[in-house]
Amino acid sequence: MFAIFLSDEMNPFYQNIGSFPTAFYTVLLLICVLFWAGAVLGLVDLDILDFDFDSVDVGGESSHTTPEVLAGLLLRLGLVGVPVTVSLSILVLTGWMLCYYTVFLLFWAIPDGLLRYVAGLPVLAVTLYVAAKITSVFIKPLRPLFEKATQETIKQVLGQTAIVRTSRVDREFGEATLNDGGAGLILKVRASGDDRFERGDRVVIFEKLNSENIYRVISEEEFVGE
Repeated sequence: MFAIFLSDEMNPFYQNIGSFPTAFYTVLLLICVLFWAGAVLGLVDLDILDFDFDSVDVGGESSHTTPEVLAGLLLRLGLVGVPVTVSLSILVLTGWMLCYYTVFLLFWAIPDGLLRYVAGLPVLAVTLYVAAKITSVFIKPLRPLFEKATQETIKQVLGQTAIVRTSRVDREFGEATLNDGGAGLILKVRASGDDRFERGDRVVIFEKLNSENIYRVISEEEFVGE
């Protein structure tokens, strides 16, 4: 079954995804795959790239930090309302497909070298822009789902006991799983001060941090003691 991936018939495919401009998306796509694999295993935070969009002034001056510039760009492109990692993953996959088929259909007559880079730069720019537009349309019906889920989650989780799923939970990083009677909720959590929890520890959702889908947790023993 997997022998086809090693056959000579796949050589043009490998050449296309490994050469410019498709290689740009291929690298990003591999990063996305590794990220989601790490997220499933609890090694990285699902919302690691999320920004505080409420504080971004899209029409303001340009003396902003890099995160603010990126947040403003996402706002302009309409890639908000869902976790940034979701929108960027869709963007990369869409761009990869557009670029691959453009190269497959049009670049067969262009030899490798400087000419391919000259022709590839506008293709890269156009496919990135088109992919952003397609992604903004695709995620539009998903926004109410994430907003409703966030509002319901806040009501349900405060005061509940969760289990740490990441290698650690401290003031900068962490996720915990809350049993909601179904598939379970995965929440971004942070500890207070120098507190630190490890995978499998039981923590209590104490409060929601302002403007972020992050919850502060304390140990179950400390909560019961109060």
